[in-house]
Amino acid sequence: MADSVRLALSGAIRDDRPPQPSFASEQARLRFQSWLIEMSTRLRRKFPDVQARTEFLTVAWYEARRAGLDPGLVLGLIQVESAYRKYAVSMVGARGYMQVMPFWTNVIGDGDRSKLFRMQTNLRYGCAILRMYIDMEGGVLYLALGRYNGSRGRPEYPNAVLAAWKRWEFKPAV
Repeated sequence: MADSVRLALSGAIRDDRPPQPSFASEQARLRFQSWLIEMSTRLRRKFPDVQARTEFLTVAWYEARRAGLDPGLVLGLIQVESAYRKYAVSMVGARGYMQVMPFWTNVIGDGDRSKLFRMQTNLRYGCAILRMYIDMEGGVLYLALGRYNGSRGRPEYPNAVLAAWKRWEFKPAV
């Protein structure tokens, strides 16, 4: 990995302040509120506690937008990767909601692998890494998803995430 990429990723995950969504307009704030209400309804079974669900969705929205990603894509990826389980660990050791491989904490973080079970940290790493792969693949999401999962060139994973994304798509009332 080029030093410039490592430095950019490191900078992206270093700031661990809680997300503070900001909006360019009242219309943007209302759109976020509509998104939050709709996604909260959809996610009720996975997160029965309203406060935990609201916090999760706010952080997912914030980190997705921060990385220039559609929040629905991130929710779809999380559905496929961990089924919304905070403490999920894959057979190869990937951790948390977005199934981030622990080696990333050495490459762009402080080496503390336990932080991958922190919601905001996991989502920040996952979104930053996915953004990097999208950029590496020239914006081709299908290939970037394959890289994210370590299955580049095989269709199952990208197709699963793209299908899940459709289920998390937000279409605000006009």
